[in-house]
Amino acid sequence: MRKFHLKTPIKDEDIADIRIGDIVYLDGIIVTCRDVAHRRVVEEKRKLPVDVKGKAILHAGPIVRQKEDGSYEMVAVGPTTSSRMEKFEEQFVKETGVKLIVGKGGMGPGTERACKNYKALHLVYPAGNAVYAATKVERIVDAQWKDLGMPETLWVNQVKDFGPLIVSIDTNGDNLFEKNKVEFNRRKEEKIEEISKQVSFIK
Repeated sequence: MRKFHLKTPIKDEDIADIRIGDIVYLDGIIVTCRDVAHRRVVEEKRKLPVDVKGKAILHAGPIVRQKEDGSYEMVAVGPTTSSRMEKFEEQFVKETGVKLIVGKGGMGPGTERACKNYKALHLVYPAGNAVYAATKVERIVDAQWKDLGMPETLWVNQVKDFGPLIVSIDTNGDNLFEKNKVEFNRRKEEKIEEISKQVSFIK
């Protein structure tokens, strides 16, 4: 397991040697971006009102508090299930030039192709740490598409040491979750065979 520290804007060469299972910490800009924002870009052909080229998006519906001076502060920002965005992600990456996609759980072949063809990474943030993640948000610098409500708004966050982020899909298109499934199934079959021998006398 290797550790990398990335800072936005991220170039192709910055992530070329990062592989599945590696750990990343992020400085710079990460934008919360969930289902509806993806749908607007991909299905409705709307331009994302935030420039995420070379930056990061986070599949999350955060809790945000507005302060007396009108500015916002992050209260909690836990990742949501990335697989919900799978049908949009390949086109979204192509359209926006985003380099890091952060969420929870694995993603599928469309995201694998996007990471390989457009040189991006999918990373997972440990679940259950939404309040801790918020402490890594130095400030919220912008908010767009607020008509979508708090969870779906594009919250533009300046972060420091945001992580640990575990690389689940790298720029080769290798997928940690899929590789683990193959290995787990292999082990399962071995155990089934072993147990079957021991209970073969049962009719």
